[in-house]
Amino acid sequence: MVSVRPAGPGFFPLDEELGLLPGNLTPRLLNTLVRLGTTQPSFAKASAELAWHTGTTVHADTARRQTEAAGMVLVAHETAETERILREHPDPPPGPDTLIFSVDGAMVPIVGGQWREVRTLAVGAVQPPVATPEGPVIQTTQLSYFSRMTSSSTFAEQALPELQRRGIERAGRVGAVVDGALWCQAFVDYHYPEAVRILDLPHAREHLTVIGQTIGPKGPLLTPADQQRVRDLLRGEGPDGVLAELRPLVAGLPPDADAHGHLAYLETRHAQLQYPQFVAAGWPIGSGMVESANKLVVEDRLKGAGMHWAEANVNPMLALRNAYHNERWDEAWAVMEHGLRQGVRANRQARRQQRKTVVPPGKPTGAGVPEAPVPVRPSNPPPDSPAAPKPKPVHPWRKPWSVRRQRELAGTA
Repeated sequence: MVSVRPAGPGFFPLDEELGLLPGNLTPRLLNTLVRLGTTQPSFAKASAELAWHTGTTVHADTARRQTEAAGMVLVAHETAETERILREHPDPPPGPDTLIFSVDGAMVPIVGGQWREVRTLAVGAVQPPVATPEGPVIQTTQLSYFSRMTSSSTFAEQALPELQRRGIERAGRVGAVVDGALWCQAFVDYHYPEAVRILDLPHAREHLTVIGQTIGPKGPLLTPADQQRVRDLLRGEGPDGVLAELRPLVAGLPPDADAHGHLAYLETRHAQLQYPQFVAAGWPIGSGMVESANKLVVEDRLKGAGMHWAEANVNPMLALRNAYHNERWDEAWAVMEHGLRQGVRANRQARRQQRKTVVPPGKPTGAGVPEAPVPVRPSNPPPDSPAAPKPKPVHPWRKPWSVRRQRELAGTA
């Protein structure tokens, strides 16, 4: 008797030949589902849009699992790319004449009622100023982004592929518009210490406002009109006149007044407050591109009403959002599709290896699976033996069906 191993889940060879991916969706449908899961405000909305456009119905949980799985593949690829660049130091591509970058953070809700900071890099090419009656207008184009929820030091390292791709090492000029946070300055130090550093103008003006609103012996240090005047003065003439006006006002305050810290903040960043010079040189003086990225890339998808994300799923979603808004979806999907197929092959090989290594009692077969025991058939006992099978009753349906039989059953024979 031949024993046969019970059938289990497997991978049909033709599936790989046809380019199918794990799950019940074709590669094109899976691509569409992941893209919708990335761009729609919720996974439920993504599944609804897939049904409307394609007639294919999937549960919101399926949309979530497939989207997050694809994002994890993309994160792993980008992490490996960072390691490759650090290890091989490839030649950088050409960069634009003037490259600008900015970094900032945004908070996202995490399961458990916590909030974590997502750091975002925005990179762009600065165009020549355009003269207008109100003054020169400086535009930044070709924007791209990189976002991660991680520590500042890790973020600086993981952002390397994006800046390297944008040609930071071969750009004609490089500038950085950031606020005064230490991690932002450390990011500039890591990637381009020689960059022209510009303190975000709205951020600097906030410090001026706080100083002007501080209550002194005669009330606020500056009237609302004077506060606006010093803010405009900083933009039009630079920091020298503004700081000279504020020093004696702050000096008359108690030593523990917050205004001392705000003034010191501006004093130590004097070189980053030269806004007339920056504008004349064609540099942007605001970090609006990264503040817009916080909303466009991060908050529009990860900060919806009632949302709370598992930490492990934040970076996969951020990687997908970057790919979409950087207009590199086809490139990213090729990476994700390849990684998903590799995962299928790895799982199949692991199952094969597991079957080979399991050796239960009994003589194993060549495939590492024990032979099924052959049932022993007892010899037929004598008819008068107690073990002899009892004769089966003759059921009515086994009897010949005839007119006589019908009459017998009807009692009319």
